[in-house]
Amino acid sequence: MAAQFGRRLRRGATTTAVAAAAVAALSASQAPGVAPATSGGSQEASDATPPPGTPVTGNSPYYTDLPPLNSPDAPGTSGDPVVTGPGEAGIPATVLAAYKRAEKTLAETDPACRLPWQLLAAIGKVESGQARGGRVDANGTTLTPILGPVLNGVGFANISDTDDGAFDGDTVHDRAVGPMQFIPSTWATWGQDANGDGRKDPNNIYDAALAAGRYLCHGGRDLTVQDDLDKAILGYNHSREYLRTVMSWFEYYKRGTHEVPDGTGVLPVGDGPDSAGPLPSPTPRPQPKPAPTPNPSKPGTTPSPGPGTPGGGSGGTPTPTPTPSPTPAPVSRIEDAGTGRMTATAGQDFTARAKVRVENSRGEAVAREAVRFSVIGDTDTRFPDGGTSVVLLTAADGTVTAPALRAGEKTGTFTVRATVEGRDLAPRDFIATVTERVADTIVRTGSEAQTAETGAEFAHAIQVKATCRGVAAAGVEMTATMIRSADDPAENDKGPYFKDAQGNPLRTLTGLKADADGLLTLPKIYADVNQGTYRLRLTSPGGGSLDIELQVVAPAASSPSPSPTPTG
Repeated sequence: MAAQFGRRLRRGATTTAVAAAAVAALSASQAPGVAPATSGGSQEASDATPPPGTPVTGNSPYYTDLPPLNSPDAPGTSGDPVVTGPGEAGIPATVLAAYKRAEKTLAETDPACRLPWQLLAAIGKVESGQARGGRVDANGTTLTPILGPVLNGVGFANISDTDDGAFDGDTVHDRAVGPMQFIPSTWATWGQDANGDGRKDPNNIYDAALAAGRYLCHGGRDLTVQDDLDKAILGYNHSREYLRTVMSWFEYYKRGTHEVPDGTGVLPVGDGPDSAGPLPSPTPRPQPKPAPTPNPSKPGTTPSPGPGTPGGGSGGTPTPTPTPSPTPAPVSRIEDAGTGRMTATAGQDFTARAKVRVENSRGEAVAREAVRFSVIGDTDTRFPDGGTSVVLLTAADGTVTAPALRAGEKTGTFTVRATVEGRDLAPRDFIATVTERVADTIVRTGSEAQTAETGAEFAHAIQVKATCRGVAAAGVEMTATMIRSADDPAENDKGPYFKDAQGNPLRTLTGLKADADGLLTLPKIYADVNQGTYRLRLTSPGGGSLDIELQVVAPAASSPSPSPTPTG
């Protein structure tokens, strides 16, 4: 079922014999599950049975370049030697960060799987050449979509469209998508949002790497067990050749690798997934032209300088030794980059947001570092997506700002912690505080006059609405007090009153709380024997205040009973 176009090797016209030597060398170095392939043949890598169902990639084509040999002059090779050197071990920075982050996430959520990031790197190599040499933006999204061939059954699996062309642009058949080559139907099940941008994007290396890791781990697999490892890889592509190729790169990366700038990774050759844009070919290094051999018998020629003279010893101008790129200083700390005082009232957004800067040991900014912001403590405050953590990448100046937090109902303090993913650095903590809800405005919902006769109760209930910035202040607390006058807020000792549980007069009520719509209906109010105009004041944290006039009048005069009519 594997959709391959023969055995594609590395740059240079390498032969099948060289490929066999490469696999043999890897086998000799204890690459588990790898058996040497003979010229023109194909051997089984293991006895593992491919898991049932459609593979992740739909058996799309993949790159079958093999890793470099430990020695380019291994006995028995012929033709051009396999290209060797540090370039093949280099993985683009953002791509490498995505693999390591996926490993860390799965170590926390599925520790029994024991997923190594080098396995993701091996699959990423054969599926897309590490996102086509690391052609990704700062957030890890490929600069152009990476698409496999149309899965129409002609040389490949026959898979009808499952995403209405949303990911692959094809409304008739599916195509494998992104740096880890997920077909849309598989992505619908395994897609992840690993970079916290609110999208599950198969073209994003962070999302795709975590999705691949979760797929490889599913079913209770332990990837340190060879049979589980083989089944996981075969579940990605039902091909023994694929298994051998992935295992070769897996062992190669386990022996050492390094980070290279995005866009500079070594690109595979041969058939593989197509890009929506043209794939730039690696720029060949110009070879120095040999100087012409001087002929002393001809006038005007000068013998080549001898050894010990500038340019001597070879008869031509020496090739200058390239200046090695400086080794980047290691990431060493995460600093506060101007985070303000983090306070908010319950139910409101925090106006200040956590902001940090990642620096190396020289104090220089480090871009494209993954920073995780986490909410820690007994709180129901959350990020906008409802989660307690989010991962974002630092900008060119090394800074990154967390999304605005939304305070929950629980008041008190908690911690917002910033950590650099995959780095053993001290975190940066920020203390955040949630205060009780407040109301900046309190208004009556009715307009009835509040009048009662002495010794009677007020006929109309008083209802008010509390708002904050024009929005209902749900659950806000208010206090109701019978005050002496507009200028004297002291509690009045006569006039209208509330009643406590025992029926005793009470002229101040505390702990009154508005409902979800900010509404509050006051308890019944009674009048004593004192006539006059009185004032009820409602207040709330945040400055909301409302005065309501209460009028106590004398009882209405009763009509005299008519005198009886005399008789006689």
